[in-house]
Amino acid sequence: MTLSRRNFLSLAAAGGLSCCGTVSAVSRASDPLDTYTLSPLQPDGSRSGRVGHLVVELPTSGGELSTDRVLIKITPRQAEYLPDARWSEPTPAMVQTLLVNSLMNRGEIRLVTRIGAGLAPDRTLMTEIQAFQAELTGPGRAQTRIALWMALIRESDRRVTGTSRFMATVAAPSDSTSALIAGLDAAMQAILGDVVGWVTLNAVST
Repeated sequence: MTLSRRNFLSLAAAGGLSCCGTVSAVSRASDPLDTYTLSPLQPDGSRSGRVGHLVVELPTSGGELSTDRVLIKITPRQAEYLPDARWSEPTPAMVQTLLVNSLMNRGEIRLVTRIGAGLAPDRTLMTEIQAFQAELTGPGRAQTRIALWMALIRESDRRVTGTSRFMATVAAPSDSTSALIAGLDAAMQAILGDVVGWVTLNAVST
């Protein structure tokens, strides 16, 4: 459940933060929602496209992330959504798009799709979004954190050929919305690079 603005300000005051020290992005409740998206890995000439067909399933997540709103953790147990920002699509769908495009732009996979499209895939990538958020670390200070757990399944025998957890944390230069979005983009770029390498190695060796 998200906190109301009144409850959030009360919590901030109880924690010794003045109103001017609360997250600036959370303090602008009357601003219209701006729409943001994150960037996939761009082609770098490394793609060979010589290994099979991969389906990237829609990631699963907790209820607080099954939305197009941008999550910010005020404390480890208290959260809000940025009132002036939204993603271009719900977080799980956006992560799926980033994975599909990044794996198509780089690596060894010949075909990467969201669904089978009538074709029998060689492998399926399953993802659980464990964290996808900004985090308040002090007055005017924040960081961004993304954590994804993944499993790669070989469809010929339904065997799990690999599992891994990918996590990145990036310090934001301020608590403004633009800084938080940029921090999330940087964290996702780091994770996407690791994911492409892991999927490629797994697909080639198993």
